[in-house]
Amino acid sequence: MTSQTTVEKAPKDPQDSLPAPAKGLRGHPWLTLLSVAIGVMMVALDGTIVAIANPAIQKDLGATFADVQWITNGYFLALAVTLITAGKLGDRFGHRQTFLIGVVGFAAASGAIGLSDSIALVVTFRVLQGLFGALLMPAALGLLRATFPAEKLNMAIGIWGMVIGASTAGGPILGGLLVQHVSWQSVFFINVPVGVLALVLGVLILKDHRAERAPKSFDILGILLLSAAMFCLVWALIKAPAWGWGSGETWGFIGASVVAFALFAFWETKVGEPLVPLKLFRSVPLAAGTVLMVLMAIAFMGGLFFVTFYLQNVHGMSPVDSGLHLLPLTGMMIVGSPLAGALITTSGPRIPLAGGMVLTAVAMFGMSTLSTDTGSLPMSVWFALLGLGLAPVMVGATEVIVGNAPMELSGVAGGLQQAAMQIGGSLGTAVLGAVMASKVDNDLAGNWADAKLPPLTPAQLDQASEAVQVGVPPVAPGTPPAIAEKIVGVAHDTFISGMGLACLVAAGVAVVAVFVALLTKRGANAEAGAGAAHI
Repeated sequence: MTSQTTVEKAPKDPQDSLPAPAKGLRGHPWLTLLSVAIGVMMVALDGTIVAIANPAIQKDLGATFADVQWITNGYFLALAVTLITAGKLGDRFGHRQTFLIGVVGFAAASGAIGLSDSIALVVTFRVLQGLFGALLMPAALGLLRATFPAEKLNMAIGIWGMVIGASTAGGPILGGLLVQHVSWQSVFFINVPVGVLALVLGVLILKDHRAERAPKSFDILGILLLSAAMFCLVWALIKAPAWGWGSGETWGFIGASVVAFALFAFWETKVGEPLVPLKLFRSVPLAAGTVLMVLMAIAFMGGLFFVTFYLQNVHGMSPVDSGLHLLPLTGMMIVGSPLAGALITTSGPRIPLAGGMVLTAVAMFGMSTLSTDTGSLPMSVWFALLGLGLAPVMVGATEVIVGNAPMELSGVAGGLQQAAMQIGGSLGTAVLGAVMASKVDNDLAGNWADAKLPPLTPAQLDQASEAVQVGVPPVAPGTPPAIAEKIVGVAHDTFISGMGLACLVAAGVAVVAVFVALLTKRGANAEAGAGAAHI
């Protein structure tokens, strides 16, 4: 008698939505988590690692500042616009298939960027990265939902959230090391072996699960309307700092987004198999979890955006050093996410989520007190507190959204969760950026005059303001040292005042999120995947 590994056959009947317990590699819950975590790590890492490489790309390829902005904007735009549709593809064709396609496409696009010799090719392949990343992210959550029993799902999502948080916060460190010691191309080439590993593990381990009532058709008009609405909204947020918040272009795109969302909502009530059934939002916990994810991302992404400028341009740290100073944030997310998952499993999500947002609000308030001479220890305290506050929110809000959705819509729910985070991140950067810009514009001229520096023309003041908004002193070549020192002092003090106000606004957003968190509760449909596997 020959011994062989037991491999379960994929269910041929759609009624067979809850397969027998996994005995071999395929479908094993914790190995499934390992497989999807490696794939998700690539996407989360690329959200922040590339920012460190942008100056080197600009210099090497002779790109303009606007071109370099598109390296980031193109990626986030593609990701945000297609996440929910990509989740629907997973619900329709199976999350295993969409995850593996996403991994292959993302790794291939990454390798192509490293081989690119023009900024146009870099931006094109970054857009493709975003599209394939959108396939990968909701599929990962769908696989976890189908594979883990209900009592273990929060722990799994905790580790999944830990990987995302650690990758996002660790991007600047890894990016700094690679750019400094290898090349900017290595920032993208590193995804190729990681993608190969994720593919091999995925082929061997991941098991497809089809829900009994999985969608059989596509809502093409719904996809077009939702994509148009998301594009107009994210585009307006991306371009608002350049166009101005009061400009016709900004409000034109916001208005177009509102109209497209309204048409989408109307159409979804008429179509047989809607892209996003609006009955999903009858679940108050699911709707609250989605809003909470947006608010959390506003506070987190918006606040973190200024901290990197603070560390590098005010304190003069290298990219690697600034990344190391953020280790308390990364470390507390790594430690806190699995602990939050365990706590949410025993006590439910409401108190951990509200408590996490309280800690986030306190941390953002603390960061508003940072000054030009703040030492590493006070910084570390606030960064660690922020990581500790974010961990339960990343885990709990994800479980609330995915767990309160029907099993057949787990991919759409995963896409909704990720889209909420992307929109929140864009909103945080845009809105807090506008707060910073307004504060700097208001204060710079007075601070400049108070320091008795040579007066500036309106055009020079505008240029100086743009530099100060990212913490860069507008010191012209050949400026006498005594004058240069005064300019540095004025620039840094003005930047600090702007960052302080932005952090206070982020703290206010976090306070609002505390009350939203109180509307959440454990996923009503979490048991749907409970029989898929046993540990």
